[in-house]
Amino acid sequence: MLIHPQFDPVAFHLGPLAVRWYGIMYLIGFVAFLVLGKQRAKSQPWHGFTPEAVDDLLTWGVFGVIVGGRLGQVIFYEPGYYFSHPLEIVAVWKGGMSFHGGMLGVFVALWLWGRKHGKSFFEVSDFVAPLVPLGLMAGRIGNFINGELWGRVADASLPWAMVFPQANDGGLPRHPSPLYEAAGEGLLLFIVLWWYSSKQRRRAAVSGVFLIGYGVLRFLAEYFREPDTGIFGFSYAMSMGQWLSLPMIAVGIVLLTRGNTQK
Repeated sequence: MLIHPQFDPVAFHLGPLAVRWYGIMYLIGFVAFLVLGKQRAKSQPWHGFTPEAVDDLLTWGVFGVIVGGRLGQVIFYEPGYYFSHPLEIVAVWKGGMSFHGGMLGVFVALWLWGRKHGKSFFEVSDFVAPLVPLGLMAGRIGNFINGELWGRVADASLPWAMVFPQANDGGLPRHPSPLYEAAGEGLLLFIVLWWYSSKQRRRAAVSGVFLIGYGVLRFLAEYFREPDTGIFGFSYAMSMGQWLSLPMIAVGIVLLTRGNTQK
């Protein structure tokens, strides 16, 4: 069996400042957003976005993902802990970001940005959706480096079964689920969305494919990931991540099948 490498969560120090791998992964995601977004703006003029607009979008999106992601973690997954330790809510450098919460935060940010610049929500979301998965991949790699979000107990004969000492479970072999999610919700979803959005599509269709793709891949990944307690506890047949993914899939199907014809 493999053993988690137990990476130091601090990549390096700049004087008294500790630069953590988790933060570096977020930075990589933001840089990928900028590079891909500027290329998309130049090669797909029908969206009506300039490279300069991508810079502004990133600023709004960063705020949305950090605030929404952290509040989602607090409300959906660990309300008891954070309500007992309220000062920990702002300690985002320690990890603990909910994708579903971050998505809602980004939705609000995109809506506000669109209002400011005279664009509809789906005009903005269709442009942004293919830029997101590589950032998700980087975030999941950050989870793996931190040794968090380990998977469910796996068959010891599985070649990549891994012991996570942080689990304090006596050395049980587990699925390295953050890597599964990096490959699925990150790389695979990026390939699908980048290909699908390479041609002009109906308004909201690209957003629909994103919601369906992420929702389905996350739902499947939850079968290999140790379920979070969440606000529903463990008494339900599905994990919190699966419950939160179902509305995404449903909304995505509606958007994909009933989107307005793009002008």
